Amino acid sequence: MGKNILCVEDNEQIQMFNKLQLEAKGFMVRLAMNLNDARDEMKRETPDLIILDIHLPDGNGLDFLRELRKTSNIPVIVLTFNKEDVDIVKGFASGCDDYMPKPYTFPVLYAHIEGLMRRAVLVPDVITKGNLQLNLQAVQATLSGEDLLLAQKEYSLLLLFMQNEGKTMSAEYIYEKVWAQPMIGDKNSVQTAVSKLRKKITLSGYDISIQRGQGYIFRQN
Repeated sequence: MGKNILCVEDNEQIQMFNKLQLEAKGFMVRLAMNLNDARDEMKRETPDLIILDIHLPDGNGLDFLRELRKTSNIPVIVLTFNKEDVDIVKGFASGCDDYMPKPYTFPVLYAHIEGLMRRAVLVPDVITKGNLQLNLQAVQATLSGEDLLLAQKEYSLLLLFMQNEGKTMSAEYIYEKVWAQPMIGDKNSVQTAVSKLRKKITLSGYDISIQRGQGYIFRQN
């Protein structure tokens, strides 16, 4: 895995300090002072890790994170002054990989970055199940080499299932992971998305079945 880090933070002093310290450790560092800048940087080049502040001038970092998680598994460390349990839970529910309250010291931040980098090396760029393949970098699903042309939610759903083969997952759990928000009484969205996805992977040798009263399970036929 490379060492390209995107720092999203509106405090210029913190940004420059982290940039100097990280570059001294051999990282390539790009800076974004707000969410618009962060989106622009993501279009230019995909980073290997993101350090993301929650409170930004043009929005909430967690909204950006939920948006990111629809298509990417890039490791994200969330930074915030909020130390309440509910805020930490919101961070992880939105898809962050690590959480650091401010103020923090650089050695602690660096330790968190190194830990995530080591774990990320173990995550493959391509997931293959029979003739079904997911390319995480290209955000593309193929069946026997043919693009399945999945919608965004279908891709995220298939990724979740392929990462959890043989595990039964409730509709509530699936909704929280794929839609990045709690499900409030509406199971039709999950049912509809699963039904569409099942039809597209019919020839893969895998199926998504319903375990009555428990949820959905992805496994070989």
